[in-house]
Amino acid sequence: MALSAETNSTGAPARSTASGAQNGSRMNTEAKRVIEEQRLAYVATVSPDGTANVSPKGTIAVWDDDHLVFADIRSPGTVANIGRNPSVELNVVDPFLRKGYRFKGTAQIVRNGELYTKIVDFYRGRGSKRAAAAQAFVLVKVERVKPLISPAYDDGADEKSVRGRWISYYDSLHRQQR
Repeated sequence: MALSAETNSTGAPARSTASGAQNGSRMNTEAKRVIEEQRLAYVATVSPDGTANVSPKGTIAVWDDDHLVFADIRSPGTVANIGRNPSVELNVVDPFLRKGYRFKGTAQIVRNGELYTKIVDFYRGRGSKRAAAAQAFVLVKVERVKPLISPAYDDGADEKSVRGRWISYYDSLHRQQR
């Protein structure tokens, strides 16, 4: 999986522009592919005291070119925070390649109605047996997309070597647990 990122004069991945926009607010094909493959996002919301709250969401999906969606299965804190402040950031990262994307946007809680039914049908179409059990869905209007690229690449490492290093690491963890 080759995440595209421009390089600086040293050949290292360039950091995002001041606007943070990548391909405007629309998600490119690569960002969508990473979401569909990983199916796990870390969602950051703002707690009542102003501190960050980060929660993993295993139901993340691309709704359309401008929106992501996830189910509220056990997310009372996340949903309550969004109810007070709809600003969110979602991070989706391939744990082996150490690359991914961050999505900043505005969340909308969908609890019923035609859109709720469409989202339930969408998840059922993806094979979800628990879609109707969701208390709500969160639809995120993506306003900015930025690539996430690990410092593991700063020394010139390529994806094959980074992937190999992390596959070996996780394999050794699983061997220890047997």
